[in-house]
This record gives sequence, C-alpha cells and structure tokens, in this order.
Amino acid sequence: MNKPGHTPSPEKTFGAFRSYQKTAALKGAIELDLFTAIDEGHDSVVSLADHCRASQRGIRILSDFLVITEFLTKENDRYALTPESAVFLSRRSPQYLGTASQFLLSAQFTSFFSDVAGAVRAGGTVAVEQGMVAEENPLWLQFAHGMSPVVAPAAEFIAQLLDASGGSTWKILDIAAGHGLFGITLAKQNPHAQVVALDWSPVLSVAQENAEKAGVADRYRLLPGSAFETDWGKGYDLILITNFFHHFDEDTCIGLMERIHEALSEKGRALTLEFVPNEDRITPPATAAFSLTMLVSTPSGDTYTFKQYEDMFQRTGFSRTELHPIPNGTQQVLVSHK
Repeated sequence: MNKPGHTPSPEKTFGAFRSYQKTAALKGAIELDLFTAIDEGHDSVVSLADHCRASQRGIRILSDFLVITEFLTKENDRYALTPESAVFLSRRSPQYLGTASQFLLSAQFTSFFSDVAGAVRAGGTVAVEQGMVAEENPLWLQFAHGMSPVVAPAAEFIAQLLDASGGSTWKILDIAAGHGLFGITLAKQNPHAQVVALDWSPVLSVAQENAEKAGVADRYRLLPGSAFETDWGKGYDLILITNFFHHFDEDTCIGLMERIHEALSEKGRALTLEFVPNEDRITPPATAAFSLTMLVSTPSGDTYTFKQYEDMFQRTGFSRTELHPIPNGTQQVLVSHK
C-alpha cells in the first residue's frame, strides 16, 4: 500500500526499462577509449572527435549522455572525468577496469539475460549447451583476458589473509585458475610457493602468460582438464576455489569438496572466494543479486549462504570454516581447515 500523501512515480520503472542504454553507452565509450582521451587532455568535441576518429555529432551526443549518467562532467563545453571514471575507466590508471567489458558485455554473456522468464519457468538457463558450464566454453577465454583487474584487490586480500609473505613452503592447487591471478599473487609474495593451475588448455595459456609476466613461471605448472575428472595429485597445502562453486548445485559442490579434502595435506586449507549473501538472501544487495546471473546462465548454479557453505564443508570432513568479508568488495573469502 502507498503511504499517505505519497504519489507513486514511474521513474524507477522507466529507468529500468532504459538501463540497457546506459550500459551500451558505456561500452561504446570504452571501445572508443573516450575516457583515456579526456584524461590525456582532449576535452572538447573537436579534439575528441579527431583523437577517437569519430564524428563530432556522435562524440557530442555520447559525451553529453555520459554527463547525464554521471560518468563525465561538463563546463563551458569542456568535458572532464569524474573521480570514479579517472580511477576505473582511463587506461592511464593502474586500476583500469575497462577490460572487464570484454566478458561482462560480450554478446554471449548478455544473451543469457534475454529470456529471464524462460529461465524462471525452467529453473535454470535456457541457453544451448548448458550455458556457462559447457565444456571448454570460449566465454572463459574472454573471462581470463578481461577480468584480471577486477579480481586484483581480492587476490591481494587473500595473500594478506594467508600471510603469503611469511614464506611458508606451499604446494598450491588453483582450481579453475582462469587468468591465474590468485595463485600467481601468492607465488609473487611467497618465493617458497609452487602452484599447479587447473583449467581448460586455451584458458591456461592466459594464466601461463600472466605467470611469465609476474616472474613466477618457474614455479607455475599447468594441469589442463576438467576439475571433476582430472587427477590432481595429493599433498596440497592450499587449494584455491575461486568463483567456481556458484556454478553448481549443492550435491555437485559436495562431490568436489570431497575431492578437495582428499587432496589436501594433513594441515591443509581450502580457500573459497564467493558471493556469500546473508541469510535473508537479499543483502548485501550486490552480493545477493548475483544469484540471478546463475539462474540465467547455468542449469543449477546459485549463491550460497555462509551457513550452507559451513554445512557442506563440515559434511565433507573439514573441521571448521571461517568467513572473511573483503573490504569495499562484493565477495567473501572462506577458509576451511582439514
């Protein structure tokens, strides 16, 4: 019911109807490298059009739209970056996130959301070939190339949480390694860490390249294959499971946890990076909302609460599990002790 004296406004509804336009405009600006151009001093329509090799009319309309949507500011026909755009959307910034659009705004990923009603009726993705969990899905190559900057803060947090710089001798398995940044960050900070990266062969080529850039390739071994079928070996001090469990139902997660428990050394730990909503499943909003992504893009994936993870790890033999929220982030880290 409406509160007395309150007249409902359609603004939120129409805003949601048009939100794809905001996404499309941002994607276009990233492809034109508009934010970097402004950061380099090209702040007028004429200068931006020349630098971005675009029409003046197009640059004016797009830039004004980005002012309206608060990605740019405008004064006396001169454009400038907002503090957020300067940090996250200019290639000159070490925290540049524009590469994430290669994955998050790709045609295949966004197509998962084209029939939400169908996914709700089916209880899972209506995309062909099992959505994101299809074998050797090329989408994961886009993920590996584009998402490294997004996960860098989480990788650093994990390294600090585990005291990587303490120099303990670690044998690490990185399941679904993707870009490899989590294992690579641990190896960079701990010269006594050896990392085995498990993923599909095409994706591991990206991880290998990143390991070489980081100077840890001599302690970085590739293990191509499926996390559910490949022989991992045993005796790992750390097993990393980052952004993986949410793709599957609880029974599948439990089966993988059993393998993880068996592969760990006597005092080994499993480290999980995940979207872990509160028990109400609607807070924190950005964390809890991720369940919709799993509904439309996987047959049975979901977000799981800490209580659910704690129960699953306990059922598979782990003695205890700790929850560590990442500061200023939407994800949480779970450390499970054998």
